[in-house]
Amino acid sequence: MNLQNDLLLRAARGERVERVPVWTMRQAGRILAEYRAVREQAGSFIKLATTPELAAEVTIQPVDILGVDAAIIFSDILVVPEGMGLPYEMVEQRGPVFPRTVRTLKDLESLRIADPEADLGYVLDALKIVKKELNGRVPLIGFAGAPFTIFCYMTEGKGSKTFSIAKKLLYTDPEFAHILLQKITDSTIAYLKAQVISGADLVQIFDSWAGILSPEQYRVFSLPYIKQICEALSEHVPVTVFAKGAFFARKEIGELSCAVVGLDWNMDVQESRALIPGKTLQGNLDPCALYGTFEQIRNEVKKMVDQFGTQRYIANLGHGVYPDTPPDNVRCFIDAVKEFSQV
Repeated sequence: MNLQNDLLLRAARGERVERVPVWTMRQAGRILAEYRAVREQAGSFIKLATTPELAAEVTIQPVDILGVDAAIIFSDILVVPEGMGLPYEMVEQRGPVFPRTVRTLKDLESLRIADPEADLGYVLDALKIVKKELNGRVPLIGFAGAPFTIFCYMTEGKGSKTFSIAKKLLYTDPEFAHILLQKITDSTIAYLKAQVISGADLVQIFDSWAGILSPEQYRVFSLPYIKQICEALSEHVPVTVFAKGAFFARKEIGELSCAVVGLDWNMDVQESRALIPGKTLQGNLDPCALYGTFEQIRNEVKKMVDQFGTQRYIANLGHGVYPDTPPDNVRCFIDAVKEFSQV
């Protein structure tokens, strides 16, 4: 199917674009009243994420309401551990919680390599519905969590500022850590390949907790596994790697076989361009900038576009949009990118 708007894919591949493509992480979510209505209808976050028709509906909402240049499938990075046999619950005000964790080699016996069709078919079904309903208007982004970030949740059992239980295991039982990381990697590769078959035009790997590792640990426990995913997927679709907080690993990430490197708002643009030559960059406005006035938002966007330039660039925030951000402010951000990046 030919896309009517293929700016995102052209930018990812380094082809010339007439303006910068723009989308935002967490665009399908609580910022939109329309999302909240569907979420209420579903009764819970997990029910929403596992009901393909509803997940598809909220995936498409930002395209209609905000005018973004891509849809990203509505799902969660923690569906992978669930598919491996470690279910999670989403607790209001607390976030994800795993009733059972894995912390020993014996615990690993209960885990399997996730089978995308059997274990995660609801995500694939949602992708197929979105692909059909978008009818080529914009590209569809698939995604998964990076193996180390998934490892954090599976071992810690919940969100944490330090993930000290997860990090402790890297020191006390590296053998366990590598076996679990490889299982997660194998599951993720199969899952992302299935997402591509189901309609994803581009995939993003979210390493949300990259920044808690030292540079040396990142090279041992994260990069090799992301490298495997990039190598398995990049022959099929462009791959974006977004490693929040891993400013120290930009050069190494840039050397992976990914098409796009996502930057958070702590990463200097010029420095990143120098460290990651020949790759498309994505980012990186501070999500808090969207709390400003329209004039402030437009000024920040203008500065950002001036720094990145209009080629080999995908405009985005430096992390997900915060849930209490006014939708009109998000629309102002998107419209400003379109206005200031015309070539």
